Amino acid sequence: MIITSLSACSEDDKTIPDAPPTQPEQQDDDNNSGEKKDNVKLQITIGETKFTATLQDNATAKAFKSLLPMTITMNELNRNEKYYDLPNSLPTAASNSGTIHSGDIMLYGSKTLVLFYKTFSTSYSYTKIGSIDDSSKLKEAIGLGNATVIFELGE
Repeated sequence: MIITSLSACSEDDKTIPDAPPTQPEQQDDDNNSGEKKDNVKLQITIGETKFTATLQDNATAKAFKSLLPMTITMNELNRNEKYYDLPNSLPTAASNSGTIHSGDIMLYGSKTLVLFYKTFSTSYSYTKIGSIDDSSKLKEAIGLGNATVIFELGE
């Protein structure tokens, strides 16, 4: 019996090396390099001021990207955000981060695009689309009331 067990182990050992263990590793490497390549940049223009933003690597951001370029009038809400109701729903994966940051570009529900120009705590859930890389002049550029905002792919 011991010999049978050893020969069974030997056969099992032979089977394991025959399986291609590098395939999952190669897939992971491909996925990681794909994520690095997906740092898609947006250009956002408000009046004369231009901002660069980075899109998230998610289905919502990809669907949003397919709508570009677009010029929209965003409505003021709560003195911390501008919003626009998109004509069609986008994919969602909403979560509550606890804190909204100035420059965050989010989706509320499935079709309300939101651009935040103040940082604050929140209990609401959003799907993140992207964020402005340097939002230090965003509040000044966006002003009070409604604002015309141009979203287009960056260079």
